[in-house]
Amino acid sequence: MFGKLKYKGGICMKLTFVGADHQVTGSCHFLQACGKNMLVDCGMQQGSNPFECCEMPVDEAQIDYVFLTHAHVDHSGNLPLLYARGFRGQVFTTEASSGLCSIMLRDCAHIQMQEAEWKNRKAKRHSGLEPVEPAYTMEDADGVIRNIVACAYNENIQISDGIRIRFTDVGHLLGSASIEVWLTEDGVTKKIVFSGDIGNKNQPLIKDPIYTKEADYVVMEATYGDRYHAKQKEGYVSDLAEVINKTFAKGGNVVIPSFAVGRTQEILYFLRKIKADNMIPNFPRFEVYVDSPLAVEATGVFQKNIYTCFDEEAMELVNKGINPLNFPGLKLAITSEESKEINFDMTPKVIISASGMCEAGRIRHHLKHNLWRPECTILFVGYQAAGTLGRILIEGADEVKLFGEPVEVRAKITQLPGLSGHADKGGLIEWINAFEEKPDKVFIVHGEDTACSLFAECLCLEHGHDAYAPYSGTRVDLITGAVEFEASPVAVKKRLRSVSDVFARLLAAGQRLIAVIYKNEGRPNKELARFADQINSLADKYD
Repeated sequence: MFGKLKYKGGICMKLTFVGADHQVTGSCHFLQACGKNMLVDCGMQQGSNPFECCEMPVDEAQIDYVFLTHAHVDHSGNLPLLYARGFRGQVFTTEASSGLCSIMLRDCAHIQMQEAEWKNRKAKRHSGLEPVEPAYTMEDADGVIRNIVACAYNENIQISDGIRIRFTDVGHLLGSASIEVWLTEDGVTKKIVFSGDIGNKNQPLIKDPIYTKEADYVVMEATYGDRYHAKQKEGYVSDLAEVINKTFAKGGNVVIPSFAVGRTQEILYFLRKIKADNMIPNFPRFEVYVDSPLAVEATGVFQKNIYTCFDEEAMELVNKGINPLNFPGLKLAITSEESKEINFDMTPKVIISASGMCEAGRIRHHLKHNLWRPECTILFVGYQAAGTLGRILIEGADEVKLFGEPVEVRAKITQLPGLSGHADKGGLIEWINAFEEKPDKVFIVHGEDTACSLFAECLCLEHGHDAYAPYSGTRVDLITGAVEFEASPVAVKKRLRSVSDVFARLLAAGQRLIAVIYKNEGRPNKELARFADQINSLADKYD
């Protein structure tokens, strides 16, 4: 296991890779410069990951800023956990990402609390099981949301002495951005660009990626670094219509596990066109259910950011008075009762529900009601990380467990190939080759193990870049460009369920107290003495 890295003063400009290194989720990078500790992204791990992530290089309470590329959970989902462990700094992100995070992080907290409640009910039925605490609470989500600073695209933002950032639209999700970071210390300036998730071209609704021209260092994702999308977007509408037609003809439902933010809105955009062009002639009035309160709220955020984020095609509809995300037959399920009623109606329908990888949420209920029906179709429209239920279904499982019970897989399992918010290998190469001069080094992250290695090799051998795919824990000196510490992969070991979640909270509180003490250095002696007395009084109570 990795220990914490302790930096001891002096000039320091370092980058440590923490999460999403040789794996897809849990994006997190640690920067230290100009006397400040910073994170770029703080994402939640999803699915099974092959390697351990290193510990945060400093205590969470000592982190001053977070720069967030976009609102997807694998980039933002651990922000409330960061807050729970003592972080009280500012989170800088785009205006649209700020709006999305305000609903997504609360949803994450809700899921954490629900899962803890479910485990505790189970613990009561089985003697010997200790109760668990959620990783974080709604109060933690609300706390970090209050610290979000919304920023405009292309605006130069002075964070503090020697630290400047700028967000550039990277076309992956509403509000998504690559982040340019300028660090100046002791007369030396280095620019590092974090790609975030690079978007696919010609996506519905949102603009194409904007390319960055110069950088000393680039930290770049490689989700599809080893493959190309199967087909162009022009065929998606007809492909989707064909799936719906065939399924409805058999009397089944089309169930679409979809990410509540981004992918759901794209599917609605396609379905509006299918309806408008009467592409399901035998079922012209078919109903579409969006069963996700988060998706409904997120769609509202999309509507608020039309003029800053929508592309030309979407704006043409808007200028004609057409809502690109609404159509006859669209039903919104908000309450759990409304969600349950969907499966009591046997009329063929389209059901869009989160989560996109089938790991949590209402989609699992819809799978329970539809997976065993051969007339139904489960249509995947997004990336499925290794170990997730979505990936298991795509890989051909005959049976899965839902809510502790086996469910036979008899429905048709299919994908819309190429429907991705991520650029494929060609798009990634186009993005990195748009730099007018090759960066000193390109660090490849946010891809499965093989994808990271192969893409780094491709950039080196075929495109002349100095590319390298670090493992978690690797530390780079940005002034010299030297790799100070090269981490080796540490295989994930099967973890026993923690029985001391509350004690972990206590330790985090202690770490925050230490950080607060250091921040109060220089206050009047009278105030410091009173602070010390309060700490000692509390310690006496529990000693």
